[in-house]
Amino acid sequence: MPTRVPFLDLTAVTEAVRAQVEARWSEVLRSAAFIGGAAVEAFERELAAYCGTAEAVGMANGTDALHLTLRALDIGPGDTVVVPANTFVATVEAIVLAGAAPRFADVDPETLLLTPETVAAAVLPSTKAVIAVHLYGQMPDMVALSACADALGLLLVEDAAQAQGATYAGRRAGAYAVAGCFSFYPGKNLGAFGDAGAVVTSDPRLAATLRSMRDHGRALGTHYEHVVLGTNSRLDALQAVVLRAKLAHLDEWNASRVGLMAQYRDRLDPGRARLVADQPGGQGVHHLAVARVADRERVRSELDARGIGTGVHYPVPCHVMPPYRDYADGPLPAAEQAATEVLSLPMYPHLEPAALLRVVAAVNEVAGRLPR
Repeated sequence: MPTRVPFLDLTAVTEAVRAQVEARWSEVLRSAAFIGGAAVEAFERELAAYCGTAEAVGMANGTDALHLTLRALDIGPGDTVVVPANTFVATVEAIVLAGAAPRFADVDPETLLLTPETVAAAVLPSTKAVIAVHLYGQMPDMVALSACADALGLLLVEDAAQAQGATYAGRRAGAYAVAGCFSFYPGKNLGAFGDAGAVVTSDPRLAATLRSMRDHGRALGTHYEHVVLGTNSRLDALQAVVLRAKLAHLDEWNASRVGLMAQYRDRLDPGRARLVADQPGGQGVHHLAVARVADRERVRSELDARGIGTGVHYPVPCHVMPPYRDYADGPLPAAEQAATEVLSLPMYPHLEPAALLRVVAAVNEVAGRLPR
């Protein structure tokens, strides 16, 4: 029986940095500087330089990166924040945790990304910000969204959790908005060996506020002087070591993903499995390879029987989830339709060409036997 093609395999990316990480972890152990310190500061400098921003602030995870960014921007009770309905729940969770209310927006039916039109349709007088989600590693039209936000008097925040290294019109994810928020969950394009996150910004005051908030609201340079409501969301030195090592490989690994996605696009039958469209003007990094199929659960089951792993990102739009449906304001047809069709295919930098061909052949055959 052929070897299974997993949906995600982190073995090769882990082995690529193992020796460097083990050596630097030994340095951390000798220094006993486990929280903050030189390793975290070095990663923050390198991430900011990579993204093209003045500052980067390490966080414990991507959810905190979003939540604390909203609070640092003085978004809270009485405010609303526009967010696409077809995102991972953490984007919406962060808004509610900040005390604000989500305003769910629909998306472009082909790219599944926010547009100025879908944002404008969701805006209320109480709306203070919009979160642009770079879904599946694709940035929306950030030039148009920036102009839209400016015209409407809204703050723009990037949820770049799936898009480390993506660009739009030559600028990297995180560099367009007042803040760009990253998750470094292990499966991300740039992933830690556990949970981690960061915020990038070119606003020094925002960066200083975030550094205080992530450390129990301490005044910077003090220990028991607490000046804002904070929490414990510090990036630890061990994860910073991992992220520094992997950041050096990120462009190479992203280029591999781009090449794999081109193979999927060339070989999948679009009448049977139609890939989510790329955003014109951008260079995505293909965190996920997402096709749209009829009778998805049957397709998944048959692919699983053939030894091919898949995922679904995401089967339930946030505006119909029990904790958030009271915030909903009518149907969002593009997001709702996508939720019934999206199927994530294997995608990771070291996916072997023969394995990809197996996936393509199986999808074309299985989806071709289903009603279109």
